[in-house]
Amino acid sequence: MRTTWTFHSAGQLLFGRHAARQLGDVAGRLGVRRVLIVTDPMLVEAGLVEAVHVPLSEAGVVVDLFFGGEPEPSSRAADAAIAHGRAFRPDAVLGLGGGSNMDLAKITAVVLTHGGKPLDYSGDDKIPGPVLPILCLPTTAGTGSEVSAAAVLTDTERQIKVGILSNYLRPRVAVVDPMLTLSCPPKVTADSGIDALTHAIEAYTAVDNAHFPLPSGERSIYQGRHPFGDMFAEKAIALVGKWLRSAVAHGADLDAREGMALAATLGGLAFSNVGVAAVHALEYPVGAATHCSHGAGNGLLLPYVMRYNLPACRPQLAAIAGLLGIDVKGLTEGEAAEAAIQAVAQLRQDIGIPTRLRDLGVAESQLRSFAEKAFGIQRILRVNPRPPSLDDLEGILRTAY
Repeated sequence: MRTTWTFHSAGQLLFGRHAARQLGDVAGRLGVRRVLIVTDPMLVEAGLVEAVHVPLSEAGVVVDLFFGGEPEPSSRAADAAIAHGRAFRPDAVLGLGGGSNMDLAKITAVVLTHGGKPLDYSGDDKIPGPVLPILCLPTTAGTGSEVSAAAVLTDTERQIKVGILSNYLRPRVAVVDPMLTLSCPPKVTADSGIDALTHAIEAYTAVDNAHFPLPSGERSIYQGRHPFGDMFAEKAIALVGKWLRSAVAHGADLDAREGMALAATLGGLAFSNVGVAAVHALEYPVGAATHCSHGAGNGLLLPYVMRYNLPACRPQLAAIAGLLGIDVKGLTEGEAAEAAIQAVAQLRQDIGIPTRLRDLGVAESQLRSFAEKAFGIQRILRVNPRPPSLDDLEGILRTAY
């Protein structure tokens, strides 16, 4: 059994309004002269690439753009980014956008450094050493990829999302500028925000570090619940409860945007050390089959998994109720835990996240296959506080159907 824990983050975190203006200084301190920006056409159109390109260029940095990023990126998109990088020969890779673009930047840096194919590194701790410096600037508030040790690709042949996990994937610098999220449309704001909540809740309700069931001889960047994870998760949950509805309904509310940007980063710090669990395991096959956003899939499944986990983490769920702003005075622990599940379900509904798998176009005949694929992702299922069987996973999906 594990009785010690560790904590990792990005090498440096720069947070605040207009923080992107300091990119030239950041590049100078790192000594980088050639930066490949990995982004997508929508961000070019929105003018956000210019907000990053200008301070770098003014500092004398040579910049090249790869704008073939795509939602829930495929291994084909990664191959294209890597080919672009090989031609340019950068000394740093910058991911600008949501988690998809940041993940593409991470994978590009890995393959440019170590060779091979992106999926060669799938799983836990398969990257052999340090990679090109990675800089990440999120334009959504959700994934926490700017501080995390994970990147996710869609394996189009097997129709499943594949995780690459290594502390070498943590960015050298994370620049979190809430101003870059102002143009984020309501649906993306909602999907991203519920993703941040999922990260924080899965970390806060994870199996305890002292009982983390890591098989002998295996390595994992995830390690179960510990005090640092709790600290970041608690603050993230409270921030989402306070600001997400406003960020979705009033996109120009800069206080809400800043609150959600902080929530996403704190959630990333929590889950990327503690782990994510059954929500993510179930979302990978659902998302790959339906092409829903990762956040929408997670948000749909979250209350159903919370209910399944209730017997194993009642005190944590009761605490979540208070963090979400519910008056828990006079409630029993069980009543408060139930209130937390209801509050998450209500938040999901208020911001327009689908509530049933059938809303995503899932057929009932697909549920067993989804459960089987999820059951194969033991590297994150072992984080779940209540170990699920294959039938349990199918049961959650049927409840969500």
